[in-house]
Amino acid sequence: MTAESTQSDSAGHEPEAARPTGLLDVLRVGALVLDADGRIVFWTPQAQELIGYTAEEALGKYAARLIIHPDNLQAVTELFADVLETGRSWAGAFPIRHKDGSTRLMEFRNMRLLDDHGDVYALGIAADHTLLQRVETDLALSERLINQSPIGLALMDPDLRYLMVNPALERIDGIPAEDHVGRHLRETLPFPDVDTVESALRQVLTTGTPLLDQYHVGRPPTDPDHEHAWSLSFYRLEDPGGRVLGAATSVVDVTERHRAAAEADRARRRLALVASASTRVGTTLEVEQTARELADIAAPELADVVAVDVLDSVLACRPRRRPDNGPEFFRALALKASHPTVALRAADPPGDLATYDGDRLVTLCVHTGRPVLVRHVGEGDLPRIARDAEGTALLAQAGVHSYLAVPLIAHGEVLGALDLKRTRNPLPFDEDDVVLAGELATRAAVAIDNARWFQSVRNTAVTLQRSLLPEHPPHLTGLEVASRYQPAQSTSEVGGDWYDMIPLAGDRTALVVGDVMGNGIDAAATMGRLRTATCAYADLDLDPGQVLQHLDKITCDLEHYIVTCIYAVYDPRSRQCRIANAGHMPPALVRSGAAPELLQLPSGAPLGVGGVAFETTTVELNPGDLLVLYTDGLVETRLHAIDDRLNVLLDFLDEPDRPLEEICDQLLYGLRNPDDHDDVALLVARAK
Repeated sequence: MTAESTQSDSAGHEPEAARPTGLLDVLRVGALVLDADGRIVFWTPQAQELIGYTAEEALGKYAARLIIHPDNLQAVTELFADVLETGRSWAGAFPIRHKDGSTRLMEFRNMRLLDDHGDVYALGIAADHTLLQRVETDLALSERLINQSPIGLALMDPDLRYLMVNPALERIDGIPAEDHVGRHLRETLPFPDVDTVESALRQVLTTGTPLLDQYHVGRPPTDPDHEHAWSLSFYRLEDPGGRVLGAATSVVDVTERHRAAAEADRARRRLALVASASTRVGTTLEVEQTARELADIAAPELADVVAVDVLDSVLACRPRRRPDNGPEFFRALALKASHPTVALRAADPPGDLATYDGDRLVTLCVHTGRPVLVRHVGEGDLPRIARDAEGTALLAQAGVHSYLAVPLIAHGEVLGALDLKRTRNPLPFDEDDVVLAGELATRAAVAIDNARWFQSVRNTAVTLQRSLLPEHPPHLTGLEVASRYQPAQSTSEVGGDWYDMIPLAGDRTALVVGDVMGNGIDAAATMGRLRTATCAYADLDLDPGQVLQHLDKITCDLEHYIVTCIYAVYDPRSRQCRIANAGHMPPALVRSGAAPELLQLPSGAPLGVGGVAFETTTVELNPGDLLVLYTDGLVETRLHAIDDRLNVLLDFLDEPDRPLEEICDQLLYGLRNPDDHDDVALLVARAK
């Protein structure tokens, strides 16, 4: 009797060897059956592979003589007899003589068989001892690795049902091993993107190409309040014959690495935010603009709703009383939300003045000069955050769950508070947020403090400047006059530009425009002194050049100030205008029926240089002719050539018949930019 594992086709071709499909095939387990006399009656092809004899060579032969070395014959005969007589099986390693004459160690399992006639046989199952030992070692190692590995491992069938999981995976997903078996993958994974995981596994089952280190984040049942991260790898499992058995999944817990990377990324973003604040906050010397810049950078990076409130006494530069538990007056300067929310309706609109009682958290913040942090806002906290009962309801509706207020402190003085709320961001404020908010508030507070003092000084200088200029032009014979003074924008201090119209004897009029180089209160005060001196010299009926010489001497004594000036005297009887220039911009003249032009005057040196003569030029000024005197702030810019700007000035004078007030407004509107850094004095006269 034989057992063949291959067949020949009908054409008589030699059969192809079947590929191994299981562990027994890998081990090449051979079987043979002996009758009671010890002759071979059954011989498998695997026995031929192990021992070398074909079935024809082995069947009917005494096994002991065929495959046992004479030295071992006695021991084998006793073992054979014991198995047949007692029925006890025997297992162990035993040397076998191969057909090629070599001796090979085989792992044997022997047992007694009975057929339906009661005859006794002995079944021998054999495998190569070395191969079996290696497989056993591999299996033991695999089992140890699987059970003791910190990496979660799972085996799944082709339908992605669990066949086996190791203890590490039990700990990762919090589900006992026995509760995994038979369940689908999506029933246990704590990932929100489980569809992606399933799709990846099916791709691996189809292609056989592993997918390694797939990053996934979720909240496991064992720790639902915190985010965990895992690295997943997928492999296809095949038997030795290539049949797909299922898939293996390895799961590595990389939560610590994930959290460290998240913290590092958070730190980078905070540093970037602080660096950005150094360039984006305090770009101007305007309090409101600085507050808006602070709110813009804090939302949404730090909070969902941001408000910047400054004490009203600070904006007024009034001394603040000692902090107590009483109310405070706040001026709302900025309000910003990262998304549409009703929380904006609960805050004071920018520009409004609000009173907050001493029990409000923002008041506590400015009283103590310390941050106020409410990590988790409860119902009892909202009334201390909102301005009133309606605001409390709106904040609750908006979902405000965390609150932080940090003081705005500059040079040891509390200016106000940066008010932060979170609605959409699920994380509560923490100590890191307090540090970051404090850093932003400190930078902004210094800028706000500089801006409020600058605005105070500038307002004083502008007030002084305007008080030194003529309020209303007097009635002048033969002349129609309009004038303007426009201070520089808030990024610069007020300068020393001035104009004047001085009635003289004989119906004459002196027209003056000057510019004190410098800015601030000192420049305005110097301008006032020169204007007074100009009026005094004008009454002496001096030639315009002589007037400038006297002013030059005075200017030399005014702490090195340099002044440019145009001084003109118009006589309506002779229709002549006598003009002298001390380093000033050339006047523009528009004659009736002619194109506007710049008067070609000897430029002269600025006042204050000393020892320079000033020439007087006479020009005719007939009825309808227009004379325009101005300071350099009207035409000079940092981006354009002065000649181009003077041509633009002349272009704006192409309709000299318009009302003078309209001409003044047109010149200022057309030539001035919002960021111009210099002030302007403008004087337009038309002969009648």
